[in-house]
Amino acid sequence: MSSQINASSRDSASNQDSVRTPQNENNLATSVILFAVCFVLFLGAIYSLSFLSLGNPWPMAACLALFALAFWIPQTILGRSDSAGEH
Repeated sequence: MSSQINASSRDSASNQDSVRTPQNENNLATSVILFAVCFVLFLGAIYSLSFLSLGNPWPMAACLALFALAFWIPQTILGRSDSAGEH
């Protein structure tokens, strides 16, 4: 099992001796852009609550969708949810 974990944490396109760590996974510009996109989604979720009323449930639906996307994108699409066993 540990050989599978070690093998999956290595970048197959580069040298087999280099292990991918958080320090060399993304460059600074990519990390800043990803943070900005997710933060805008989070702020959009909070802003949508200003339109909430008892007669209109759609701002709450938009809030839940934007809030879920703000956390789901970094954890699943960007692949950082399974990095606990890498180190």
